[in-house]
This record gives sequence, C-alpha cells and structure tokens, in this order.
Amino acid sequence: MEHFGFPTEAIAIFFAVVGFSVYMDLFLHRRATDISVSNAAGWSVFWVSLAVLFYVYLWFRFSKEWADLYLTGYVLEKSLSVDNLMVFMAIFASFGIKDVLQHRILYWGIIGALVLRAVFVAAGTGLFLASPYVGFLFAAFVLWSAIKMLQSGGGDENEIEDYSNHWSVRLTGKLMPIYTRLHLHNFFVKHDEVIAKGMQSATTRAGALYATPAFLCLMAIETSDIAFAFDSVPAVISVTQEPLLVYAAMIFAILGLRSLYFVLAALTKYLVHLEKAVIALLFFIGIKMALESWNEVVFDTGMHISPGTSLAIVLGTLAVGIIASFVFPGKDRDEPAEKDNL
Repeated sequence: MEHFGFPTEAIAIFFAVVGFSVYMDLFLHRRATDISVSNAAGWSVFWVSLAVLFYVYLWFRFSKEWADLYLTGYVLEKSLSVDNLMVFMAIFASFGIKDVLQHRILYWGIIGALVLRAVFVAAGTGLFLASPYVGFLFAAFVLWSAIKMLQSGGGDENEIEDYSNHWSVRLTGKLMPIYTRLHLHNFFVKHDEVIAKGMQSATTRAGALYATPAFLCLMAIETSDIAFAFDSVPAVISVTQEPLLVYAAMIFAILGLRSLYFVLAALTKYLVHLEKAVIALLFFIGIKMALESWNEVVFDTGMHISPGTSLAIVLGTLAVGIIASFVFPGKDRDEPAEKDNL
C-alpha cells in the first residue's frame, strides 16, 4: 500500500468535526448536574456514530483498506480504554469525587490526553519509520501489556488501590500547598477564601493559592493516562503506521471515554469476560506486528494478515467477550440471588 500521508481535506474534516463536537459537548454540559446513565449512553452512541461516519468517509473518499486500518485501530483503542476506566473509578473513589465533579475532571483529563496522544503518536510513528526493527520493540511492548493484564487478572478483584498517596499527588504537594477539602467544583482556592471560611487548619501550609482534592484527582488521572499511552500507542501503531490514521483512531476513541465512563460504571459488573477478550486481542496484535516486521527485515514468510481480516478478528473477539459475559455471568452477579434464598 502507498502511504496515506496527510491529505488536506481529511485533516480539515477531522479537526472541524472534532472541534465542533467537543464544543457542543461542553456547551450542553456546562451546568453542574448529575450525568444520568441514559444521557451518558446517548452521548456514547453519538461519539461511536461519529467515529463510524469517519470510517465511511475514508472508505468512499480513499479506499476500504485505509478505512479498515483506521477502524481496527479505533476499536482496539476503545477496548483498551475499558481497562483504563476501571482505574479512573478507583481514583475517583480514593478522592471521594461524586458524579457531578467526575464529569468536569474527566473533561479536562481528556483534553490533556488529546495533547499527550499527539506527542506519543508523533514520536512512535517517527521511530517506526526510522527503522523497521522498531516493529519488534513495539510488538514486545504490546505482548508485555497482555502478559501484565493476564497476571493482574488473577489477583483480588475486590482490592482497590488508594490513589490519594499517588506519586503525582505527593509531587503536587511539594510544589504547592493543598487545601484538603473540596471547594465546589474548583481545582484551586485562594488564600482569602480559606481565611473567610476559617479553614486554615484544612491546609498543608500557607500560600496564596491552594490545590484542592479535585486537582489532585486530575493529576492522578493525567499521569495514569501517560502510563496507559505506553501500552495503547504501540498497540494502535502495530495496526497502521500512518500518523493521521493512528491519531484519528485514538482521538475518536478518547472523546467518547467521558460518556462511556458513566455507562461502564453501571455495567462493569456484567462485562466480566471483556478483559479476557482484550488480552487475547493484545496477543494477536503483538504477534501480528512481530510477523510483519520479520517479513520486512528478515525474510518473507508468505503469511500476511490483511486489514479486513484484522478488523474481523478484533470485532469478533470483542463480540465473543461481551456475549460470554452475559451467557456465563460472574460470581458477583449470582451472589445476591443466593443470599436472598438464605
């Protein structure tokens, strides 16, 4: 295949659609109100539909191969994000952040993720284009991520890590004083406001401006997302090394995370086998990239996996994980019924 490059038309449409959609999302959620599951589900459908429409545009304007590469990357990033959202739930629980403030923190967290992903994608694709041997390194990253997820799956699922002592929180505390109470939906509170409330005892030390637990929570989410990027960026680059397709796949997946979070918060106990499907996908993607790199730098084995086949495997594996979750529910869903019969 020839390089997709950076078609001016595709770039203009991509950023125009993303910019307008983010503005509409911010405008419609400008009031601090609880996000209902139905509202979150509606917005999740909107973001997924937007991603699919971009796939249709790529297919008819350019080619089905480019469209399949983009969609495979999008679905892979979206599925990896599910595990990330579980960590976000633990972070919110650590700081006692409720639904209204969760939406605000996730908004700024995702804005930061858009910028960081651009840096990671530029660096990752640049490295890959610099040497074909980098493909082996990326394949190792993806396979290592799968192994880590496989090992963590055997632990105590009910054990929730306390992120209130996360290294990013400790670093923030060294750089500026902390106000240990939530202050409306604000990330910072001024010294005069603390004095007016008579809450000097709730500060770690004197200062002109204090960071609130909401800001500490945001720092924990942003730094956790950096760690996620080391897993997800190589995984998506293993699908396609075209920077625009990689970035578009990741951005459309990330933009829907805020709404998807509130849906998953309600459905997480039902999707008990989805993580196993994601692990299987990571093994597939890692092996596929290692094979492609081998074909390029060592010798051609004659084994090649087309973009359409990759897309079918990714979608099929996720479908099996979702269906299996409802056909073979976890123990947690069965326990209430057993207790009712006691």
